[in-house]
Amino acid sequence: MNELLVFMCDGAPVRGEIVSIGSAWQAVLERRNDPPVVRRILGDFVGAATLLSASLKFDGTLIIQAQSKGPIQLLVVECKSDLTMRATVKLSVEAESIDPNATLGELLDAENTGRLVITLDPADRQPGQPPYQGIVALQEHRGTVIKPVASAAEAIALYMQNSEQLDTRIWLASNETHVGGLLLQRLPDSGGHAHLDPQVAAEGWTRIQTLGETITPEELLTLPPQTILRRLFLEESAENGVRSFPSRPIQFACRCSRAKVADVLRMLGEQEVESILAERGSVETECDFCAKAYHFDVVDCRQVFKTDLLADATRPPSSGH
Repeated sequence: MNELLVFMCDGAPVRGEIVSIGSAWQAVLERRNDPPVVRRILGDFVGAATLLSASLKFDGTLIIQAQSKGPIQLLVVECKSDLTMRATVKLSVEAESIDPNATLGELLDAENTGRLVITLDPADRQPGQPPYQGIVALQEHRGTVIKPVASAAEAIALYMQNSEQLDTRIWLASNETHVGGLLLQRLPDSGGHAHLDPQVAAEGWTRIQTLGETITPEELLTLPPQTILRRLFLEESAENGVRSFPSRPIQFACRCSRAKVADVLRMLGEQEVESILAERGSVETECDFCAKAYHFDVVDCRQVFKTDLLADATRPPSSGH
């Protein structure tokens, strides 16, 4: 299962999404050796990014990035509007030292300094035009009390609460083989739901949330989206109507390339690259997302800095690489 299902409630101003990710999630993990607790957190954010990306009328890439001084130093999930995604995580400690029962707050917000950044990068963004970014601390401040977030779902809810978004509820689950998620979003009482009395609309939103709260992690991880939809909203569908749309496929896809590695070498500068060549004889790097290796020998590196032709600067490696 690698699909996302969108549905609409006719008797309430609610749009929903159900996501189930199998082999695409396993493709993220197959070259990684992270502790199970880190994988679960990464998986939850993969589910969240997919749900949020599909909820936006947006052509581009949605990026969820979490940074902290905790054991998880950096977490990045990217999901494009066509639902191709990739994800990675970097640890600041040895994997064996991480408590298998650690919470998201302990791993990502150990010193109450963690933050969540959600970036919307349009496909047609012009040079010099910054992408949209929303930044939220990974803790709630209630007077003098600081409460770290307990889960990715809570972190996303905090982000949505602090941004000018529609009311949104989200449930997430992940394990070694699957990622699952449910998103419910209240739509404006205008537009397609203008026929609903405000009180009826409010009651409908409460009713759909109550049904959503009955979802279990096991159901999210084992059942196809259509089955989840029927189980959750069978009575709602019979009484008020629930419409689903054709499911959309989800795929793992990495966007790394020799051209992008060459750009990184240019940013390092010719002097720095020359020092690496003097020490190691070549420049070797590995993509953080897909673990693909890139090898630049002396000739490759000189072409990066001496030619104006991108095709020449990023020629495929010779047979000796």
